[in-house]
Amino acid sequence: MTWRIVKVSSNSKLELKLNYLVVRNLNDINKVFIPEIAVLIIESTAVSLTAALLCELSRRKIKIILCDEKRNPYGELITYCGSHDSVEKLRQQIRWDKSLSDELWAVIIRDKISQQKSVLLLNNCWKSADLLQTYADDVQSGDITNREGHAAKVYFNSLFGNEFSRKDDSAINSGLNYGYAILLSTFNREITINGFSTQLGIFHDNATNPYNLASDLMEPFRPIVDEYIIRMNISEFGTDEKNRLADMLNSIVFIDGKQNYLLNAIKIYVWSFFNCMEQGNSKGMKFYEVSIHESDGVL
Repeated sequence: MTWRIVKVSSNSKLELKLNYLVVRNLNDINKVFIPEIAVLIIESTAVSLTAALLCELSRRKIKIILCDEKRNPYGELITYCGSHDSVEKLRQQIRWDKSLSDELWAVIIRDKISQQKSVLLLNNCWKSADLLQTYADDVQSGDITNREGHAAKVYFNSLFGNEFSRKDDSAINSGLNYGYAILLSTFNREITINGFSTQLGIFHDNATNPYNLASDLMEPFRPIVDEYIIRMNISEFGTDEKNRLADMLNSIVFIDGKQNYLLNAIKIYVWSFFNCMEQGNSKGMKFYEVSIHESDGVL
């Protein structure tokens, strides 16, 4: 089972040796057993990698996240084919029923708003939480009345103040964007592993966004990042904060009646979505629940 989140932050050379990722720098040499790696984050532009290593990581469907000169996630590597039947999966995806897609989008948005409500309750925003419940109850197929947008305004203003905007250049937004980028990359990995295309979404339909489906599916998981940022109480966003967010995928959530690492919960959730599309109904989606106990590693 893959579970390690590996981040390389300094001038290093990465290479493949006997099924190990070898990280060489001026001070030491570290090795990580490749079958244990789920995500590799290259945070520094001073890192070099061998082609042999890149091919092996891609073959094992390990997500590789590349950061820019400001150490912010900028791109990722995705294999051409995630499974042996990727072509048939793409044909299925193109034929997905619009009415079913709209209903599944409504189910996803209801859960996202419910997760936002839970975060508000954890932060004693009682009245706003009640309002979000009415928004969740009012979500229609395809969210044609944009309950998601109305809920988002109430939600972020309640958590960060009425003057807060997602367009601000602030430590809070830097943290949110970093956490969301990690989530997006993780969803891209699971979608491609299942043999589907990240480009074709059920709601997001931006011609310049290669990750429309991942943008759809990650929505209920965004509040996990939000709660992390709130609990970190950041005034600046630096290396320590990035490390904590990178470790977010190892937090514990409840899904399908069991405790799971968040990374594995995403796998279960994504699989349930594809199963719903295959079965032709929206009743089988498996969503997570959280319990906030930071001291024992449970989110």
